[in-house]
Amino acid sequence: MEVDSIEPQPQEKIEQIESADLVVAILADLDSESIATVCRDLQTLEGSPRLAVLQNEKRASATPAGAETAGKSAFPFLISWPLLRPDPAGTPALSMFAAYQSVFAAGEKFGARACCVVASKLENAPPRWICQMAKPMLEKEIDLVLPRYAPLKFGGLMNSSIISPVTRSLYGKRIHNAMGPDLGVSQRLYRKMLGAERNSRLNGIHALASLTSAALCANSQVYEVHLGARVYPPTDWANISSLMAQILSPFFLDMERNAVCWQRMRGSVPLPTIGDPLPAPQDTGTLEISRMVEMFQLGNRDLQEIWAFVLPPATLFELRKLSRAPVEKFYMPDELWARIVYDFALAHRLHMITRDHLLKSMTPLYLAWVASYALELEKEKGSGIDQRLERLSAAYESCKSYLVSRWRWPDRFNP
Repeated sequence: MEVDSIEPQPQEKIEQIESADLVVAILADLDSESIATVCRDLQTLEGSPRLAVLQNEKRASATPAGAETAGKSAFPFLISWPLLRPDPAGTPALSMFAAYQSVFAAGEKFGARACCVVASKLENAPPRWICQMAKPMLEKEIDLVLPRYAPLKFGGLMNSSIISPVTRSLYGKRIHNAMGPDLGVSQRLYRKMLGAERNSRLNGIHALASLTSAALCANSQVYEVHLGARVYPPTDWANISSLMAQILSPFFLDMERNAVCWQRMRGSVPLPTIGDPLPAPQDTGTLEISRMVEMFQLGNRDLQEIWAFVLPPATLFELRKLSRAPVEKFYMPDELWARIVYDFALAHRLHMITRDHLLKSMTPLYLAWVASYALELEKEKGSGIDQRLERLSAAYESCKSYLVSRWRWPDRFNP
């Protein structure tokens, strides 16, 4: 994916910041007071590092109140920058990937020792959390700092059910949010990502999808920082197919590129963490479980021909049984779901059918897992969420030998 060249706006501000130790990009739609808080917090970092805080040029009106004084900004390091651009193709996930590549390009332009991204609104966030993310990269030469959000029942389920457990199983690190989106990146790592993006042989490199795996395969130091609960936009469950394809396609491409690295990994260990776990706010969200089960049943009737290209006969048999279960007894075993995800990753690698069509056909299966998970957690509270997702991650790890066998000898295991 190509990213437009970075041209700072306005130019007079960039001249005040010829170089910076730390670049912080604000992608989240924060109000002026929240942006001012981020700026003030960053000014408390030890050693007084030179700062460049970037806000999207379309959000220039959100400059903190009182920042302009006698023609000179009270925050000379806060500048307007082209981060998020209009998305005429209707692919918000890919637009977000491109935004991170723009942040890394800004880091390179300033010669920054590290880049941080503020991409989310948080609830119950710890004070000065942006400093907790930036400090280890400036002081300890950590390469990647990832968020560990307070758990929510139904927030970020695509990450919880696929991205996080697959990353953990592949690379042996218990990472909770491999794609951030709030994160910190060292100069060494962001330059590596820029170089990969410019390499024509590495088509499909995306900043978020490939960032964590690049760090882990290079044996770089990766930390997690405890944050509050992330505020997620409402999920349009009826039209989630396109989002699945946008997120999973670059993730599966990255999985293919790093097969030599992850095939030799076994087991998993936790990451070093910064801060203390934070309680999640009361999660009052609900899901239309019956509707999700109906969509799975419809998919089981209409997508058998496609699924037969991807899934072994034993899995298809289990899905047929599941489609006949009443809603109150609807249950998808974690091992079954893990094998399904691995089978789709393999089918994506082998180009069994058009990749976009393939991943969209996975949607009813994903809804089946979500419905099963929601039924289990109807009466669970905070600690139950962590325990439930830990069981899922353990299932992915136990099924890794299945993935490796099918990956190495796809013809032998071809359904």
